[in-house]
Amino acid sequence: MNLFAPLPRETRRLLYGILALIDKTFPLPSRFRSRLPSDVAELSHLLTSGRGERGLSYLGRPNLLSAYLRFFLPWNLYRLCRLLPGLDINLRANDLITDLGCGPFTLAAALWICRPDLRTLPLEFHCIDRSGPVLEAGKKFFAALTSATLTGENSPWKIRSSKAELGTGKTRPAALVCAANVFNEMYGDISRCSTETLKRNAEKSAQLLESHAASAILVVEPGFPRCGEFISLLRNALMERGHRPLSPCPHDSDCPLLDYSARDKKPGKKRWCHFAFETEDAPRDLQRLSLSARIPKERAVLSFVFMGKQGTATSKHTPDLRIISDAFPLPHQRFGRYGCSRQGLVLLAGEESVIEKANSGAFVNAAFKKGERDPKSGALLAEL
Repeated sequence: MNLFAPLPRETRRLLYGILALIDKTFPLPSRFRSRLPSDVAELSHLLTSGRGERGLSYLGRPNLLSAYLRFFLPWNLYRLCRLLPGLDINLRANDLITDLGCGPFTLAAALWICRPDLRTLPLEFHCIDRSGPVLEAGKKFFAALTSATLTGENSPWKIRSSKAELGTGKTRPAALVCAANVFNEMYGDISRCSTETLKRNAEKSAQLLESHAASAILVVEPGFPRCGEFISLLRNALMERGHRPLSPCPHDSDCPLLDYSARDKKPGKKRWCHFAFETEDAPRDLQRLSLSARIPKERAVLSFVFMGKQGTATSKHTPDLRIISDAFPLPHQRFGRYGCSRQGLVLLAGEESVIEKANSGAFVNAAFKKGERDPKSGALLAEL
C-alpha cells in the first residue's frame, strides 16, 4: 500500500476546522493572541535546539500549552492523517489501543478524523502522558471533536487517561500500541547520541513496547538522521522479540540502512529511512500561523515503523521496492531516489520527470541492473 496519499474530502474538511474548534474549546484572550507566534517559536526552540533548557513540566506553562494546542497539535494531526490511512490497521469491536506519550489525545483524534469507518466501532483507548495539563486538554479537545462530528450522538470510543511516566503501572494486552514523537524526547537530545547509545535506547524502547503485549506497534518520529537510525535499530530489537515489519519495509530482512550508515563515516553523508511530502493541502490558517512564527512548513518529514506479530499476513501484491528518500540530482542530467528492497539499498535513477513522479513512500516496480552498484553509495542500481 502506498503512503501519504492526498487527504480525502471528509478528512480535509475536519482538519480545516481544527484551529477554529481549538479556539472555541480553549478561548484565547485577545491580549494574548498577538503573542502566539512568539510563543510558538519559543516552544519550537525548546523542542529542538533548546532541549537542554526544557524542564519536565514545560507544558504546564499556559502560554506554551496554548502554543502546543494551536500549532504542534494541528501539524501532528495533519502528519498522522496523511500516514495512518496507508497502514493496514485492523481494529475490532472492544479492542484496546494504548497510546504512550499521548499528548492531547493526538493519535485518537487523528484516527477519528481519517478513519471514519472506525467511528461506530466500540474501542477503548488508554492514553498515557506525564503532563496532567496536557491530558486535561486532551479530554476537552477530543470531546469537542467527537461532538462536532457526531452532531448529538454519543461516541462509542472510551478513553481512559493516566498521568504517569512511561513503563510504570499495570498494563493490559493491547491490539495496537502507539508512540508518536515520544522517544526522541524521552532520551534527551537524540541528535547527539552515539550509535551505541541509540542501540541501548532502542532495546529499552522495544522492551517498553513489548510490555504492553501488543498485536501491532506503531512508532513515529521526526524525520532527521538520528531518528531514522533509531527507528531502524528499534525495528531490529522488535524483530528479535517476535515482531515483523509491516510498513514501510517491503521485506523482513535486515535493515540495509544500518549497514550503510555504519560504513559511511563522512560528515553529512548519513543515509536514513525517512519520508517527505508536500503540505499544500494543510489548513491555510495553520500555514499562516507557521509563517507568522517563522517556521514555514512547505513539507512534512517523518520516520516510522509499523510492526505486527510473527505470522501477520502481508499483501500478496507488494512490489519489492519502496521509495525512502527525496529526489536528488545525479551526473549526466539524471535524478535519483533511494529505495529499500530485500536485496538491500537501491539507487533508483532516471529522468527528472520520471523520478519526481515516484513519490516518497510509494511502492514501485523497477528493473535492477544485475551486479551493478553506485560507486559513491554502494547501493544497487535500478531503473523505473
